[in-house]
Amino acid sequence: MLDNYAIADNFTLLSKLIDIHGENSFKSKSYANAAFVIEKLPEQLSQLPANKIFNIKGIGEAIGNKIQEQLTTGSLQILQEYIQKTPPGIIKMLQIKGLGPKKINSIWKNLEIETIGELLYACNENRLTLLKGFGAKTQESIKENINYYLNNLGNFLYQQVETYIQAYHQKLTKVFPEDSFVLTGAFKRQLETIDAAEWVTTTKPDALKNFFVTNQYTIEVDTPDKLVFKGTENIKLIFYLTSKQKLTYHYFITSCSNEFLVEWEKQFVWKDDKYYENENKIFEAAGIAVIPVYQRELPEIIQQYKTTKIATPIQINDIKGIIHSHSNWSDGQHTIEQIAIAAKEKGYEYLVISDHSKSAFYANGLQEERVRAQHAAIDVLNQSLAPFKIFKSIESDILNDGSLDYSDDILQLFDIVIASIHSNLKMTEEKAMSRLLKAIENPYTSILGHLTGRLLLSRKGYPINHTAIIDACAKHQVAIELNAHPRRLDIDWRYIDAALQKNVLISIDPDAHAIEGFDDCRYGVLVAQKAGLTHTQNLSSFSLAQFESFIAQQHKKRNG
Repeated sequence: MLDNYAIADNFTLLSKLIDIHGENSFKSKSYANAAFVIEKLPEQLSQLPANKIFNIKGIGEAIGNKIQEQLTTGSLQILQEYIQKTPPGIIKMLQIKGLGPKKINSIWKNLEIETIGELLYACNENRLTLLKGFGAKTQESIKENINYYLNNLGNFLYQQVETYIQAYHQKLTKVFPEDSFVLTGAFKRQLETIDAAEWVTTTKPDALKNFFVTNQYTIEVDTPDKLVFKGTENIKLIFYLTSKQKLTYHYFITSCSNEFLVEWEKQFVWKDDKYYENENKIFEAAGIAVIPVYQRELPEIIQQYKTTKIATPIQINDIKGIIHSHSNWSDGQHTIEQIAIAAKEKGYEYLVISDHSKSAFYANGLQEERVRAQHAAIDVLNQSLAPFKIFKSIESDILNDGSLDYSDDILQLFDIVIASIHSNLKMTEEKAMSRLLKAIENPYTSILGHLTGRLLLSRKGYPINHTAIIDACAKHQVAIELNAHPRRLDIDWRYIDAALQKNVLISIDPDAHAIEGFDDCRYGVLVAQKAGLTHTQNLSSFSLAQFESFIAQQHKKRNG
């Protein structure tokens, strides 16, 4: 039997859902008023006869019948109907402070955003300020409240916890100067998402427990070889307890994924009680080159290191140019001049401005006349900034039929065309592949942007056949973007090796909507290292002269 609070909560949610759908405001208010009345009642509705319920001030016949329905069945049919036709992420938005039903309706209907992660991404792209009733302060407040909400879910982007984990590592070494603490696990393997910080340590368990309990952490696991704590930050802190003799051994086994470790133990015989001075000794004993921690993920990498001389993976200082950056001509925060000067000062050789195209009305996408005006402005800037160079690009929307949203007369004006899907993301694999393959076949497409449209921890992305996409990109000389925004990291690094096997270029691009976004290139590099990408296989590592040669090849492709 539902109590008054549960019934009131149902009416409150129903009221909000009606407003979110932009429907009958009178009904919405009546349900909200009923919830208010019911919460204040001195006695339980379940204890009242039906006629007395209908006589309560503020409870009419329609509301009374719905109270009876809930008391009898334990649910409210009309509420279930609204829940069924509302995306789950939209309902979750009601938990974000500062987001009422009317604001959610505007976000949903105008920006086609359906999850909290998508909303956060839109805030980072400065997109909410384009909506009526949303200013910069409102957008920033919503962004802060979303981050607070997401941080309490217990799963984090690598970028979200990087500073925290490293700072905590420094703290531990200061508090326990006589003991060893070695970071290990998913963080050391540079995974995209992290749910725990992990250490191998020689610290005595009682000392660790005393420290964390004193600092208001709870103990979640307490065994002879493992301690797990959690504090208000909501990230698990895992400690693998060992001796100095076995420190290297335990670091190695905890630094590997389970799949990697199973394959390692199939191929190599080694003793867990042997003292290893350092990791190099483990690999020497196995007769194999040292596999970096960030590549101890997939089991097949072991065979590659046994049979092939592995080239040094890409480093952050290998990035020579910023490809895929938005200015305030669309939804970016800074002018092209500000972006170009910042890129030049950071040592980059070139900048590719790729504002949104005309179909992206929600992002102030460029109509044809604005394309020409922007290009004229770039020409002026290039005269004053040489030898640094700004290239004319566009992030052209891939429409439902797979075509790009400009005519060939406009597309030919660009040095580079990045083709991306931004709308109608709920697709079958057949539909997604149809759109993508047609866009790849377009001779003006230079780079395929954020391949699956995923947003880590919030949107899975549309299903695709990676093999078919890679084959098409190889055939049509299209590079695949590794969108380096820490919430995207799309193409998934697990498919990069397949692209490299077909000589398809990867392009690590920040998709920057502000100058600070340049720094996201680092997160693209971190996951690219896991795939063994080298600087020669990455488009944004090309020098200015090499990049100009790439553009020349693209223009030759356009002309048949």
